Amino acid sequence: MTDAVATSRSARRSYGAMILRRFMGHRLAVAGAIVVVLLCFSALFAQFLAPHDPLLIDTSKRFLSPFVSWDYPLGTDDLGRDTLSRLLHGGQVSLVVGIVAMITTMITGTLVGLAAGYYGGVVDNLLMRFVDTLLCFPQVFLLLVIAAFVPPTILSISLIIGLTSWMEVARIVRAQVSTIKEADFVQASRGYGASNWRIMMVELLPNILAPVLVAATLKVATAVLMESYISFLGYGVQPPLASWGNMLTNAQGYFDTVPWLAILPGVLITLTVMSFNLFGDGLRDAFDARLKLDP
Repeated sequence: MTDAVATSRSARRSYGAMILRRFMGHRLAVAGAIVVVLLCFSALFAQFLAPHDPLLIDTSKRFLSPFVSWDYPLGTDDLGRDTLSRLLHGGQVSLVVGIVAMITTMITGTLVGLAAGYYGGVVDNLLMRFVDTLLCFPQVFLLLVIAAFVPPTILSISLIIGLTSWMEVARIVRAQVSTIKEADFVQASRGYGASNWRIMMVELLPNILAPVLVAATLKVATAVLMESYISFLGYGVQPPLASWGNMLTNAQGYFDTVPWLAILPGVLITLTVMSFNLFGDGLRDAFDARLKLDP
């Protein structure tokens, strides 16, 4: 028994090392992962990194240009607020929304996909037809309709985004579960009298984690983009609290004279979405044994 456990642990370590080696061979994915870590670090410690209070108004310092003052390295906005401080705290809001929305998406999509794939039959048909119905509506349309009736807070926006973007995850999980639910280890668990819930959570879920993890990283990027979109349209995080989306909204009236107020949050949104997508692509390629990525 001890030898079997040791062999199993050794196999898991070897598999983990192979995944890490394949991921490190994907240079763009590594670059994306580094940027993701830096963005998360800056969001986590925004209150320490920001040189000023992001809500502090000083009209005597309106529209200072970037790189002309050590006190305001990225300039100031129309109310004299420090742009760097607002970008840091705006990133904190955007990433929190992205991560909470991703968790909501993954939990909902995984549970629906597990149930549909495992039970099959009527349950599968009902759940998948519901998924197909939701997919008929553009996500932005669903977001705006729901956001119009829900008070805009960070939590509510996160939940709205998460609950309107889980359908693709459900399909992925359902396909994976349908493939492996008749495997020998699942049949053995049934033979030992394991409950359906235990089989789904203990036997099936760990064996479909790879595509779920990949989808999770990609969903963070989608959620950040959606938060920026609805904030830009005025349904998201409300001023004076900063997010990259509402910073773009505030800057659109001054684009001809002070374009950096729109360019800076736009660049950060683009960088964040691109980095998470590259990170997710790298994870997908690392977990896919059919691809030859080893150096």
